[in-house]
Order: sequence, then structure tokens, then C-alpha cells
Amino acid sequence: MAQFYSAKRRVTSRQPVTVTIESLDPFGQGVARHHGKTLFVRGALPGEQVEVTLEEDKRQFARGKASRILLASDQRVTPRCPHFGRCGGCQQQHAAPTLQQHSKTTALARLLSRETGQPIAAADIALLAGDPWGYRRRARLSLSWNSAQQRLEMGFRREGSHELVTIDRCPVLMPSLDALLVPLRHCLNSLAGLRQLGHVELVQADSGPLLVLRHLAALSVDDRQKLERFSHQHRLALFLSAQSDSLEQVCGERPWYRVGGVRLNFSPRDFIQVNREVNALMVDQAIRWLDLQPEDRVLDLFCGMGNFTLPIGNLAQNVTGVEGVAALVEMGRYNALQNNLQNVTFWHENLDADVTTQPWAAQGFTKVLLDPARAGAAGVMQQIVRLNPTSVVYVSCNAATLARDSRTLLQAGYHLDRVAMLDMFPHTGHLESMVRFNRHDTR
Repeated sequence: MAQFYSAKRRVTSRQPVTVTIESLDPFGQGVARHHGKTLFVRGALPGEQVEVTLEEDKRQFARGKASRILLASDQRVTPRCPHFGRCGGCQQQHAAPTLQQHSKTTALARLLSRETGQPIAAADIALLAGDPWGYRRRARLSLSWNSAQQRLEMGFRREGSHELVTIDRCPVLMPSLDALLVPLRHCLNSLAGLRQLGHVELVQADSGPLLVLRHLAALSVDDRQKLERFSHQHRLALFLSAQSDSLEQVCGERPWYRVGGVRLNFSPRDFIQVNREVNALMVDQAIRWLDLQPEDRVLDLFCGMGNFTLPIGNLAQNVTGVEGVAALVEMGRYNALQNNLQNVTFWHENLDADVTTQPWAAQGFTKVLLDPARAGAAGVMQQIVRLNPTSVVYVSCNAATLARDSRTLLQAGYHLDRVAMLDMFPHTGHLESMVRFNRHDTR
């Protein structure tokens, strides 16, 4: 059979290569040089000499896995999770948290400096971090029927695979959720309809833990009773989801959390930041950076259900939140009423469309905050310039789109004067950040 070359074909080598790791990239990969090209090595840390099994060899870079550590770094630590290396949830538990934070901060400084043309030193970047363990207040666990062992498995996927890794404990989950993993799996395995279960979501609200169970067929009366008994025994709110867009609250309190002096009710389907401690630090820092005055009129773009909007409403003359998800807008309005904030307005608008015709765009604002998704905020940057606020705080979950959008403000005469790295997801490759722009003049 004829063989044809494919540019996409992975090229591997069975012969290990030996390299010394120079640095750590923000995704937790060691970085070395080999045959004149950059080599990214999973499982290796700066200063280590390692044997590497190559998995991918491109013209300008290569990727591999550390098969043997010849000389270990003093910043190598023993992973706390027994599933680390198999579960795809964490990539950096072998690295000390201080090293993880340093590598992400350095990468952020390098990217912003290169893309904006404004020199930014890693030492000048603020670090907002909490406890690197027990921080996740939300998790979605996959369920899969194991026909060989005749049982339901519950866990997370391997990285880059559909294979399920059964989880008995997860040290990055809040302890209250971690303690539920084993008893929950036992409960689900006792159900008659266990082969028709989709996934499980666990959330730790300030009001208590909650469980959402996605089921693909109607539950029997007996199965519902077992789930209710489980929820009462563990004092958690129970929600059932028969369809992807349906949610039935069976028992328990409606979930809520506090941040910035306000109480936010939310649906289990609503987006909330998974790191409660860093979220509180982030909101407080954003408010300080905005330097809010009683006469300020603030615009909050991509506002969700008001994580920033409502705390700002306690300090400014008025605040306008704009969000593309209707359910979040409705929840934001409800929360404004519950917190007696009559100076807060929410708009449901598509911020990827022509924003110049949207009703909020004609209003005057003194300061702007935005917290877009990974795609960034290209559709609103020119409108922010037209609004001419004195300060802009940009919260980002993608440093690349943050750098791209920053150029619009810099070209309009704004100065990037504050940068923070948000350690929202310790032990992972996620890099979150927040920057502030101030206007050079006082037009």
C-alpha cells in the first residue's frame, strides 16, 4: 500500500533525548532547547536534567514527556492527589505553588510587553492568590457504566481523551465537596436507573453544598427517594435535570454566595468563579483600582449576574451591567432588588454585534470594567474609547486576547499602569489576569 506524507502526522522517536530544562511555561511544561528548536517537556521543572521521550517533532518546536528525572529541582514536590498524572484536571501538582505563580507571572509580563510595546516587569505585577488546595467550589464529574466490572464509574477525563479516571478524592476541591465523592458514587450505584445517568455537578455555595444530577431517562419513585435521603443525610440541595435545559429543585435552599458586601443568588446553571477566595480578592482589587467616587457612573461589560456590578453599586452613583446571557441578566436584576440597589441597571445585549446602536452605548460613563470570555472584547473596545472614561479595568481569562484588546486603548492615549496575575486555578495551565488603564489627560 502506498504511503503518503501528511503535514499533520505526529512524528515520534523511540530513543530518549537528554536535556536541561531552562524554564517553565504557564501551562506547566518545562522548556528546553534541542537541536536548535524549543522543546516543551511535560513533567519537567526548571534546572532539571531529564530524559525525554519525544511525542511530536515539528519544524520549529517539539513536545515530549519526561521519562526519567536525572537531576531533580528543589522546587519539585510530591503531588497530593493520588490521581495526578492520569486525571486531566491538574498539570502542575509536581511544582511548588511559588514556582507555578512565578512562571505564570513571568509569562504574563513577557506577553504583555511584546504585544503592547510597553515594558512590563514581572516584579511589578501584583499577585492575587489564596490557598492552592481545597479551593474549587464547583466541579462537573462524568459518569460511565463499566460493563466489565458491572458498576457506574464517576470521575474526570484524562487530558486529551474520553477515557474516564475514577476519582476517590480531589485535594483541589473544597473539603465539603471532596468528602461527598465516595458516598455519592455509592449512592448512584444503588439506583436502578444507574445506566441512564449523564453527569453530576457539585457546587459549594455559601448557603451549603448542592448536587445537580443529569439523567437521561425518567427516575423511578424509589430512585428519587434514595437521592432525597442522600441529600438530607449530607445536608445538600438536590436538583434533577431530565433535559439539558431543564432543572428541577427537589429539596434544599436556593444557592447564594457573598462578595463585596452583597449577596448573590444564583442558579446551579449560572456561571460563578470557582475560586471563592480569589474571586473576593479580585472584586476588592478591581474596586480599589477604579477608585470609585460617589459621583461615578460605571459601565460593567460582560457582567454576568453582577459579580462586580452589585458591589460597585454600593459605592458609585449608578452602574450599568451589560450581558449576553438572558438568564444571567434576569438573575442580576433579581439580585439588585434583593440587595436594595436601585441605582443598578442590567441590559441584555449581544456584545459581539454592533454595540453602537445598543441603548447603553449612548449613556455617559466615567469608568468602565469588563470581564469577557476567552474570545476577548474586540467588539466593544472602540466604543469604550468613544465613551472616554477616565479608567478602564479589564479582567481576562486569556492573556492573548487581553494583549490584543489592550492595543486599542493604548493607541487611544490610555496608559497601562496596573497589572495583576490572578491565581484562580492553581496546579493548572489557566492564566487569569487583570489590568488597569488610565487616561493621560483629563479631557
